[in-house]
Amino acid sequence: MLAGHITAPCRIELVEVPEPVLPEASGGDGWILFEPELACLCGSDLPFFTLNGEHPVELGQSLHEMIGRVVATNGTRFRPGQRVLAVPHVHRGLFERYALEESRAVPLPDGIPDTHLVLAQPLGTVLFAVRKLPTLVGLDVAIVGQGPMGQLFNAVCRNLGARRVIGIDRLPQRLEVSPRMGATDVACVGRDDVADLVRERTQGRGADVVFECVGHGDQAFNQCIELVAYGGRILYFGVPPETIDGLRWRDLFFKNATVLTSVYPDFEHDFPLAVRWVAEGRIPLDPIITHTFPLERIQTAFETFLEKRDGALKVFIEFPAYRRGE
Repeated sequence: MLAGHITAPCRIELVEVPEPVLPEASGGDGWILFEPELACLCGSDLPFFTLNGEHPVELGQSLHEMIGRVVATNGTRFRPGQRVLAVPHVHRGLFERYALEESRAVPLPDGIPDTHLVLAQPLGTVLFAVRKLPTLVGLDVAIVGQGPMGQLFNAVCRNLGARRVIGIDRLPQRLEVSPRMGATDVACVGRDDVADLVRERTQGRGADVVFECVGHGDQAFNQCIELVAYGGRILYFGVPPETIDGLRWRDLFFKNATVLTSVYPDFEHDFPLAVRWVAEGRIPLDPIITHTFPLERIQTAFETFLEKRDGALKVFIEFPAYRRGE
């Protein structure tokens, strides 16, 4: 069977590897053999692809947003043939089949578009993040970064009652999508005076909540500090670099602002809730579904996502098992 292998910066190849086997169940926790069918790329996959030094790179990286079928199991939660959302450890999901603890899989309903079901994984991470806030009803929020995750934050914040949802990005083509995902206002870095626009839209106060959805080397923490209202909150969602030089912590201090972080959603709560939201059609998803490639074009898929070609937001990967089931 095939697996992904990153061999150089921005170079990924498909290599033959042995079939996986089920580990022995222990402590009441079973395992599944999982066969991916449809997956999509995430910004947190890119540090592996670019070999930027954030993480050691292993065989099978990097892919972690996916749905597929249970091939075999020694547990009790699932049956062979059942379709599930699966979240592999440390992004090691770029295999035609792999073993996974059954606790890291979520059952899927029938009758929902597969692309929407895949997006339940990133949606679950957003729901986990907003659960850290007491409420969004009637608040003005700014979402810095309008990539796929920022767009999902637009939709969730609007759904949960935010008064204004201000989407902020440096790429105009992404801001064109933002109103379709729930943004009431947009601001383009380098074109607009973002701080002035946010103050204007919030009666001079600034945003009650600012979401950092950029992370990595392009993180925008200082911009979030500038935009947050006195006594407001910054929720840092984008994966940060190990250190942030030049952080305006004193400005944050005198604003009496609160900083929250969010990582590692709950498999018992957040991902099942996201699947339910998707099944209920609670938020729009089609606007961020932009590209699809077969597994054998994984190199092109990563390049398209990395370079944001042709307005790329969510880039999907069809595994051989998916095309066999069409």
